[in-house]
Amino acid sequence: MRTAETLREGVRNFRFTWEDRVFRLGASIGVVPITADNEDVASILSAADSACGAAKEGGRNRVHSFAENDIELMRRRREMQWAARINAALEEGRFELYRMAIQPLQRVEVGLHYELLLRLKDEGGRIVAPNDFIAAAERYGITPAIDRWVIENAFRWLVSEADEREKLFQCSINLSGQSLGDDKFLPFVIDQFHRSGLDGSKICFEITETAAVASFSQANRFIQALKELGCKFALDDFGTGLSSFGYLKHFPVDYLKIDGSFVREILRDPIDREMVRSINEIGHLTGKQTIAEFAENAEIIQMLTSLGVDYAQGYGVAQPQRVVKSAVA
Repeated sequence: MRTAETLREGVRNFRFTWEDRVFRLGASIGVVPITADNEDVASILSAADSACGAAKEGGRNRVHSFAENDIELMRRRREMQWAARINAALEEGRFELYRMAIQPLQRVEVGLHYELLLRLKDEGGRIVAPNDFIAAAERYGITPAIDRWVIENAFRWLVSEADEREKLFQCSINLSGQSLGDDKFLPFVIDQFHRSGLDGSKICFEITETAAVASFSQANRFIQALKELGCKFALDDFGTGLSSFGYLKHFPVDYLKIDGSFVREILRDPIDREMVRSINEIGHLTGKQTIAEFAENAEIIQMLTSLGVDYAQGYGVAQPQRVVKSAVA
């Protein structure tokens, strides 16, 4: 550790000049003790890589020592394993799509309104929800590939099922922040619309609030381009990003999805109830409709209706239903 710190300090103190500008450097270093318990060279190098990654995530320009019971390193290792499993699932066609109904609360809609949810079938045939693998997919840049799979298979399903297409009011599809930053993703989506012939007004893309704010200009360009095809957009998990309401005036989305963390306790917690009320009101003031997530029972749905929320989504409305099996891939 002393040697690593000396090396880090030496790098930090180094300066070099390029085109009349002075630059300084930092170094992230991972240290692994070699003991009788080490299995082989590969495991040592893997541990060193994990420790180095932890040093980067801890703020960079620091030294991190590997320890078997290090929670952060265990998380990184788990995500590395998940990254490999996700790529294998894509290659082997083990992703599936489910749909979850979105219920109108203030008016009658003709047709089906739902969000498509992603599931992964693991090596043993068990269904895995995104919460278990999406962080690894984001860390290792796999989410654009997953988004492509979802769009391609969702469109293929809607084209092949004429009855579903005719009954459809609107189908929501989630997009990751990484896809918004991928220059090739927008042309891919436009090409999928042209290939499928689907009516863009039947598709709503959901973008999380944090991703939208982090890449505001890219998200705006993406939204404007697809709105020309008639697509709708929703700002997902709204209320969790700790961002200003001000940008909503200029952000061209059609729906705000009120995060479920505010909806779960709406019957018992007056603060959550007022949060939902205020988000609903600001949404309506900016010309957007609102969708409350995690509407788990009839009492919550009744409360949301009385608050003027436009839509509810959750187990109190309907359970997710599988629509696209992995065999489609």
